[in-house]
Amino acid sequence: MLTQILFIVWRESVEALLVVGILAAWMAANETAAAGRKYLWGGVLAGLALAAVLAGALMVFANALSGEAQDWFQTALVLIAGVLIVQMVSWMHAHGRTLKGELHDGLSQATRQRHWWGIFALALIAVGREGSETVVFLYGILSAGADAVGGLLPVIGAILGGFALALATYGLLQLGRRWLSWRLFFRVTEVLLLLLACQMFTSGAEKLIGLGVLPFTDPLWDTSWLVNDMSRWGGLVAGLTGYRAMPGAVTVAVWVVYWGAIYAISSWQSRQTRPATGGAA
Repeated sequence: MLTQILFIVWRESVEALLVVGILAAWMAANETAAAGRKYLWGGVLAGLALAAVLAGALMVFANALSGEAQDWFQTALVLIAGVLIVQMVSWMHAHGRTLKGELHDGLSQATRQRHWWGIFALALIAVGREGSETVVFLYGILSAGADAVGGLLPVIGAILGGFALALATYGLLQLGRRWLSWRLFFRVTEVLLLLLACQMFTSGAEKLIGLGVLPFTDPLWDTSWLVNDMSRWGGLVAGLTGYRAMPGAVTVAVWVVYWGAIYAISSWQSRQTRPATGGAA
């Protein structure tokens, strides 16, 4: 559980640092944009504040619920977190190559027209999006297995550790562009995120079984002799990938539908980005 939290904070923080770094570097290289720097950093702070407000609202709303209503709320957040992870990976896969250019175009237009509040809004949306997603992801992770966390201090430690690791990763990627590739970083973490989303949907299905929405079925097989998901390392694999040593029919169906959907989305994106062939030269 804590490993999931650390990974999410690390990955999302690196992405947020990348966006802020692109914006700050462009403005530092353009003297005409100097007046807008305070709006840039104001937008960054506003984005962080937006994420904090969302976190507080979720906590207040969750505490206001009790019994089965809270179970339903937590189940919904787990499934929403899974959907958002897939959506984020899909968006980055489609826009990752053009992200820098899109941000530069937005900054150029705002600078030419002296629309400094446009720069504020651009930073607010960029940081607020990452921060809000992180909040939902973390709440979904905690809802999926709150008993495995062990208190508030370990969670705070995992969040701070993830952010510190993100700063170190960002610095290494910036310094070692010849040896370390941003593309490779995002490709590897995209796969890990998709595995984590599978865990979210698997946990959500198990919660729906507990609520009586989906039927309970006997295990279809037992691979605990190979990897026992109740052991320390097996639990880590299960928490990061959705693996179950003794899955029932519902769990297997979730895996088949989920990975089938991921394959369909990937194939569709490949067709959309494939250069047109034939026709006039």
